[in-house]
Amino acid sequence: MNKVILFALISTLSASPVWAEHFKGHVDVKVGELSPRAAAGQQIFNESCGACHGIDGQGTHSGPPLIHQTYNSGHHGNGAFSRAVTKGVQQHHWPYGNMPAQPEIGFSDMPRIVSFIREVQKQNGIVKKVHNM
Repeated sequence: MNKVILFALISTLSASPVWAEHFKGHVDVKVGELSPRAAAGQQIFNESCGACHGIDGQGTHSGPPLIHQTYNSGHHGNGAFSRAVTKGVQQHHWPYGNMPAQPEIGFSDMPRIVSFIREVQKQNGIVKKVHNM
């Protein structure tokens, strides 16, 4: 491949807003000791949600990190996670597109998943902030 074409391709991809947003949105998640409920949620999350939201909620090129201030409990309450799983959600914070409903995740799994997300958010310094529109 011509060096000029290769350089142009690399420059275009690296300047792409999707890649730039992912880089800004990706987080290095640290997971400490978890309650039994959250530990069960971690396993469910990583098996069911990790392909898009990353292992332990760190984000991927397919989906945003959930261990992020955007998802603090003052902006996205616990019910927002359940609604996203049962109904899907329209893209609004990140450039990843709409999230489809995830019917394979059981209703009884959601409290465990939310416990995992909230405990790890707290471990990573994410605290409730009142959302003002």
